[in-house]
Amino acid sequence: MSEFRRDPIIGRWVIISTDRSRRPSDFKKEVSDNLNKPCPFCVGNEGMTPRAIITYKNLLAAKKTGDWSLRVVANKYPALAIEGSLNRKGEGMYDKMNGIGAHEVIIETPDHNKEIPDMADKNVQDIFWAAKDRITDLKRDQRFEYILVLKNRGSAAGATLAHPHSQLIATPIVPKRVKEEISGAKSYFEQKERCVFCDIVTEEMSSIKRIVAENEDFLAFCPYASRSPFETWVIPKAHFSHFEYINENQVVSLGSIMKGLLKKMDNVLDTPPYNYIIHNSPLKDAELPHYHWHIEIMPKLVQVAGFEWGSGFYINPTPPEEAAKFLRESE
Repeated sequence: MSEFRRDPIIGRWVIISTDRSRRPSDFKKEVSDNLNKPCPFCVGNEGMTPRAIITYKNLLAAKKTGDWSLRVVANKYPALAIEGSLNRKGEGMYDKMNGIGAHEVIIETPDHNKEIPDMADKNVQDIFWAAKDRITDLKRDQRFEYILVLKNRGSAAGATLAHPHSQLIATPIVPKRVKEEISGAKSYFEQKERCVFCDIVTEEMSSIKRIVAENEDFLAFCPYASRSPFETWVIPKAHFSHFEYINENQVVSLGSIMKGLLKKMDNVLDTPPYNYIIHNSPLKDAELPHYHWHIEIMPKLVQVAGFEWGSGFYINPTPPEEAAKFLRESE
């Protein structure tokens, strides 16, 4: 029988549809759409992108890989503009402001076909160092309230270029979903005087059945109220509310668990499209006792249809316990 499960952070309910349970082989593989156009992120095409904001050098440079291992550039077609003032105003009963923010691209590797599972450990770590570096720099701008770091892989997940990259978007507003998550976590803390994320870590390590992988600093697991098949979270075992305060040892651990986890997903789900998002605290908040930064990874395996949009319920045809077992047992 299917069952409703409640997310303990924001109170969202999902439907785990065991009656229509689906295995990894039941999901369609995304067909690559290679139009043979020049890739602006590849070596030799650096002039096709805005000037690099930061560049990590390739110490083992070869002609085909260039002299860089990672570049961060402004998005050529930004969702928000870095220049200007907010100019908040009302228009009758409606509120508006200028579309001010920052939109940057982290070009993760000079190799067009090398995804995170195939990269050297240091290259994977550099992706998260770059995110930390850019958040630390951009948070000095008092116009910005939040910075979202995300990766879209595959056209079904919203990627317009196949070359491995992630994005960073700074906004003058704390997004509604972030507010809901922090509000839910604060409400839990006020009732129980404990961090809900810390309690989740304790519960998952106790039950084991939804754990995919772990190391000294991080836990990877399929959440109890997973919204979609094979949704997986990576969360620090110790309490930290701000990603940008991550230290060197933690970056090494994070790179290791993300590389291993994404390799498992590729093996089990045949290289699926996915999104991952770093859920972080607002820029101007001090250390929060009730919130815990983490990464949510969502393979794009099912479509959101009318019932989901109309009801707000997600229907997940693969119980997280089964998804975790498939991933855990993969090489």
